[in-house]
Amino acid sequence: MRRLPPRTLVPVAGFVALAVVVYLLPAWISDFRAQEFAYVGMYTVALLGLNVLTGYTGQISLGHGAFMAIGGYTTALLMAGNAQFGQEGFLGMGGGMKDIWTIPIAGLVAGLAGFLFGLPALRLSGLYLALATFAIAVATPAVIKNFEQFTGGGSGIPLFGLPELTASITPVDIAGHELSFNNYLYYLAWSVALVLYVVAWLFLRGRTGRAFRAVRDSETAAVSSGVSLARYKTLAFGLSAAYAGVAGSLFAIATTFVNPDVFPIALSIFLLVGVVVAGLGSLLGPIAGAVFIQFMPTWSQEISKSPGAPAVVYGVVVILLMFVLPTGVAGLLRRAGVSVRRGYHRAR
Repeated sequence: MRRLPPRTLVPVAGFVALAVVVYLLPAWISDFRAQEFAYVGMYTVALLGLNVLTGYTGQISLGHGAFMAIGGYTTALLMAGNAQFGQEGFLGMGGGMKDIWTIPIAGLVAGLAGFLFGLPALRLSGLYLALATFAIAVATPAVIKNFEQFTGGGSGIPLFGLPELTASITPVDIAGHELSFNNYLYYLAWSVALVLYVVAWLFLRGRTGRAFRAVRDSETAAVSSGVSLARYKTLAFGLSAAYAGVAGSLFAIATTFVNPDVFPIALSIFLLVGVVVAGLGSLLGPIAGAVFIQFMPTWSQEISKSPGAPAVVYGVVVILLMFVLPTGVAGLLRRAGVSVRRGYHRAR
């Protein structure tokens, strides 16, 4: 029987341990905490995708909140069906679609949008690309409000109470276990996150991952080595946006409601902060970045009771993290792993 090399065995063992923790955690936390950790899983999906774009190809995006909105509205429109558009439903599709089946469709729609944006963005890099993507995040809420007949405008699209929303009214029975809505969200979000983690790991450890890193390190050297900048940059944008679309779809299911306020402009900035906290170019840190995005605002509020102070605390913590952990949580884990291996070899 062929043994896995150490570089493969470590992430596989870590993934198995993570899956076990994810499965067992709801038994030790409250229903409310299960909902909070469900959002951590959703942010993890978005950060995995953004890390592909920013960490592996070096393209900075401040617009991934917009791609999440595309995924969220795709799910909401497909689920609402007749309730939103009368007898013919959305695009003549009739009744609403079950929530779980809208998730891959939302990813495909957002991925296509990201791929199409990646084509004109080929001429941009650095600060100019960041500003162009930020323009998408700024414009998206206005666009959503202008197409009120489809998106519900500022009022949005309610999903609570629809039969297509699993466990929203009564608990759902899965494999003999009765799950409340929050526990269902938890397992749904983390199941999707774990599957997409494996997809990203397999995708990035091969030829495509090497091409992405070559583009990040030096576009000139990448071209001289036969790497197509147009192909891999647009592929990275499409893949990253697809992950954001899946996260947005999960957001729509979790909030049971979508409107422009569910996907604010600040969301795109929080995602980029989360990637930096996680560590650029790593698949190890997005969970830490997701925990930071989900819980840091709450912790800031608890530390400082006065209005406006939580934003100050949040900013100070981010600055301190950049000084203490310039390579993010993933860099800290790598250094810890190197120290452990050195200690092991010395002991031998």
